[in-house]
Amino acid sequence: MTEFAAYQSEIYLQGLSGVVPPFTTDPAGLAASARELLGPGPYWYVAGAAGSGATDRANRAAFDDWRIVPRMLTDATTRHLGVTVLGTEMPAPVLLAPIGVQSILHPDGELATARAAAELGVPFVLSTAASHTIEEVAEAAGDGARWFQLYWPDDPDVCVSLLSRARAAGYGVLVVTLDAWTLAWRPHDLDRAYLPFLRGVGTAIPFSDPAFRAGLDRAPEDDLPVAISRWVRLFTGTDRSWDRLDFLREHWDGPIVLKGIQHVDDARKAVDAGVSGIVVSNHGGRQVDGAVASLDVLPDIADAVGDHVEVLFDSGVRTGADVVKALALGAKAVLIGRPFAYGLAHDGQVGVRHVLRGLLADFDLTLGLSGHRSPAELSRDALRRAGAGGSGAW
Repeated sequence: MTEFAAYQSEIYLQGLSGVVPPFTTDPAGLAASARELLGPGPYWYVAGAAGSGATDRANRAAFDDWRIVPRMLTDATTRHLGVTVLGTEMPAPVLLAPIGVQSILHPDGELATARAAAELGVPFVLSTAASHTIEEVAEAAGDGARWFQLYWPDDPDVCVSLLSRARAAGYGVLVVTLDAWTLAWRPHDLDRAYLPFLRGVGTAIPFSDPAFRAGLDRAPEDDLPVAISRWVRLFTGTDRSWDRLDFLREHWDGPIVLKGIQHVDDARKAVDAGVSGIVVSNHGGRQVDGAVASLDVLPDIADAVGDHVEVLFDSGVRTGADVVKALALGAKAVLIGRPFAYGLAHDGQVGVRHVLRGLLADFDLTLGLSGHRSPAELSRDALRRAGAGGSGAW
């Protein structure tokens, strides 16, 4: 039994003493279980999507459109799941996606998530929209691998200050989110007029930043409305152009990853811009209603640029089988979002750890049972389209 798959045996053996998991191991049941614990505002802020929710549904349907083709007698008893992405060694090709305002789910927020990720060696991507500061989360993560996600502020001094703080606090990779420069139409949030930032939640990083504070007559703790107004002006409403990436390269000396790529031409532009990686992502269906599923565009993007940049993936990943499919279609690693957020809502650090251990065990077992000993062995030969005849992948 390999390291991650051993969680299955641990659960069954604890059952002999009457101990069962703290909450469901069924990914499909996580959202419903979390909904019972959270108020409608926090729940729908995480679970909701743009417009009619069509893109969110498409993300899941795209995974169902592919089927794994198991192979037998492949000596897959012992498996090695580890990969290295942009200099970060990972025990499995899984990272925690940047999710903001985690304190609406649990008081410890990103601190709990960072601790759970560090326990398992899973890299954690900190959102600019966090409930705790860059430095506080770094301390919670200890020696754990951590990346920093940037919502690009419309003030060069603030941007440089955030990047400098992240680098000084040991964040190794910069992840620049491109697809959320303004909020989409999100009915679940709008119906409740629920936006945590306007209450000063999810603003810990800019509110603690010296360059941001220098632009205020009074500190955020003394005049919250004015600080929030400045936050809105700096962090929302401004799209940028490809030539602006030079600024980030000038002020970040590590790898840069662009998150939100959905078109092959944009992936090629990312290569031309000299970045180190991309995340094929539609923001979990939260930004453009009726958009293409991320998994549907992954193979073409991986074919076009996979030899030049690291291709990562998110949007719709829920199970170990989903991880297998994304890797087989060209991703080097995947980012997990909503599932760990639901775990956080259940029981803070313990809840995140339970969800992660379950997902990693599921991936480990699915990888082996489908006849593979490592992520490197996965290719499109491992899959075929649902309903396709014959024995080939396509």
